[in-house]
Amino acid sequence: MRKNLLRATLLSVVASSVLMADDSNIVKLDDVTVSANKIEENIKDVPQSITVISEEILQEKGIKNINDVIKEVPNMITSGSNNGVQTSFRGLNISTFTNNNPVVIYVDGVPYYDRYDFDPSLANVEQVEILRGPQGTLYGKDAIGAVINIITKTPSNEWHGNVGAEYGSNNYMQSTFNASGALIENKLYAGVNGSFQGDDGWITNNYPGMPKDADKDKERKTSAFLLFKPTDRLSGKLTVTDNYSKTNWMDGLNTADTTTPISSIKRDSAKNASFDVPTYEESKVKSQSLNLSYDFDAMNLESTTTHKKFDIDGDYDGDYISGTVDDGLRMFNYTNMDTWTQEVKLSGKTQDIKWVAGLYADDEERDIGPYGMEMNMGAVYIADVYAKANSKTQALFGQTMIPLADKFELTIGGRYQKIKKDIDLTMSQTFGGVAMPGSPFDYKDEKTWNTFLPKVALSYKNNDSLTTYASISKGYMPGGFNYFAMSGGTAENSFDPQKSTNYEVGMKYIGENYLLNTSVFRMDIEDIHIYKTVGGTLFLTDNAKKAHSQGIEIDGKYFLTDNIELSGALGLIDAKYDDYDTGTAIYDGKRIENTPRYTANVGIAYVSESGIYGRLDAYARGKTSFFDGANNTMVTADGAIISNLKVGYKIKDWDIYGYIKNITDEEYIDSFRSSGNRQIVGFNEPRTFGIGARYKF
Repeated sequence: MRKNLLRATLLSVVASSVLMADDSNIVKLDDVTVSANKIEENIKDVPQSITVISEEILQEKGIKNINDVIKEVPNMITSGSNNGVQTSFRGLNISTFTNNNPVVIYVDGVPYYDRYDFDPSLANVEQVEILRGPQGTLYGKDAIGAVINIITKTPSNEWHGNVGAEYGSNNYMQSTFNASGALIENKLYAGVNGSFQGDDGWITNNYPGMPKDADKDKERKTSAFLLFKPTDRLSGKLTVTDNYSKTNWMDGLNTADTTTPISSIKRDSAKNASFDVPTYEESKVKSQSLNLSYDFDAMNLESTTTHKKFDIDGDYDGDYISGTVDDGLRMFNYTNMDTWTQEVKLSGKTQDIKWVAGLYADDEERDIGPYGMEMNMGAVYIADVYAKANSKTQALFGQTMIPLADKFELTIGGRYQKIKKDIDLTMSQTFGGVAMPGSPFDYKDEKTWNTFLPKVALSYKNNDSLTTYASISKGYMPGGFNYFAMSGGTAENSFDPQKSTNYEVGMKYIGENYLLNTSVFRMDIEDIHIYKTVGGTLFLTDNAKKAHSQGIEIDGKYFLTDNIELSGALGLIDAKYDDYDTGTAIYDGKRIENTPRYTANVGIAYVSESGIYGRLDAYARGKTSFFDGANNTMVTADGAIISNLKVGYKIKDWDIYGYIKNITDEEYIDSFRSSGNRQIVGFNEPRTFGIGARYKF
């Protein structure tokens, strides 16, 4: 594995930094514009780590979802194929009973942060910006790790669009469409887009009477918008979205032997399952957003209002196997969420000083229940929760970028926010159909947290090609309440906010035909959110007192010729607990779970506007620690190197292609949960093949 790490490091550095003779026909790299600071800026002028993925790269690499996007980002991963999409970045993990990822997605200002609602459509994307490091100053309460900022296409007077279809292994089918243009020239525009996807999965359920395609999945994502520009200064955009998905089973297995070493559990063992209760998660998301913008001479006023309704219906086999005393028993999670957000911001430039300021508010209502599990403990034990968990946020934020002398720029920003949460919960427990002592248990609570999130950065423009920077910022993820309260009060059933102090030093070099970005970071974390079980039946979030992560990230691109391009990224990280005592074990000095010791990707592509094109990409991740709740210890799984190939042919407005994913059929464990008498292990997907076609008009 050390040889693999060295090889990935060398390939990434070579792909990022090799120099070659000037060629006037090579694509210019110094005009990349991003909106990281909520105003448009050249990427060289933004004092933070940013990964930018254009529409062309999305198409070339076959990036179809957020999981694929995240593989392009050093030190960022996703895990799990049930219980939602869970993200880890720089040692920060999901907060289980807030359901919030440490990375927040924004699509034209509409937030996606819940793990069950973390995969918006990429069918109409102009550019994806991944802003690495805490973004709480401008982006809010949950952006403790990073922000994935998705910017959709701006329509023109002429109607343009595309349609596409793919077919691949395991009866994989996908179709996409996108069209936009003017209804009234220069005044009123409209657009519609969508994607449909499904596959039969790679796992067979051999239990009699159950569907054979154990991990069959399907999803539909559709969106439409109206853009109104009555004057050159005023614009308004109304967007509606309707998404649906159903994920069956998981890309993995359960083993009842909690003594089996994690290194001995192989993906082949998961290909044949035997579970007796339908296991699925079905989600429905409907959202509406209204963006209003007015351009004054000296500043821009913008208002973004969003409304989202989200429903998750989840049913799971109680022990993920058959032939046990728990046959016919299940776990379940039915949750509805209704959220409003409102942001009003002003931005502008006074002489050479750039600034942005605004107000933000949100109101989230979460209805939970039934939420619980059934177990055979001599008789059938049932724990079932119904709860209302609400959250309200008000915030004031601002940031200014001030030039100093000729080459320095100072960034100063801050966000003051107030977060109020309350819960009204009833837990029922029965044994053999009879209510247990103390059941039902009612728990009501309310907490308010006030915090200030500052940011200071200093950048130095060494020359037209090289910019260096240093920054200090605060990160924050709110606390909350456990949804599975059985007894006790605030001390037993709530957890504190997670806070971090972040230091970063970096450089950005953009030449005529190559670019190179490097950054070194250190993060000190307090009250880090952790998830644990007590007695095999009580599941809760708690706080570990202190942890830290530190590392280096490198990414770059180099054009060998007009048509041959090299790209690469590398993240190295050391993330450990400093003070973590569960009462039954001490984890001081242990690596933070779900954090690979390194991630890397490298690719070589032959690009062409017509005729043949192709690319070969490799993705690597290092050894990863996981928390073994059944044995109160940390376990380590090996990493792997995954390679993908895509070859196509462009003729006129058509693009016809084929692909192979995971060419060498490598495997690695990407999720692990254990408690009581079970270990649930998730894997990456085996090798798959596919063909596709895309038509532009």
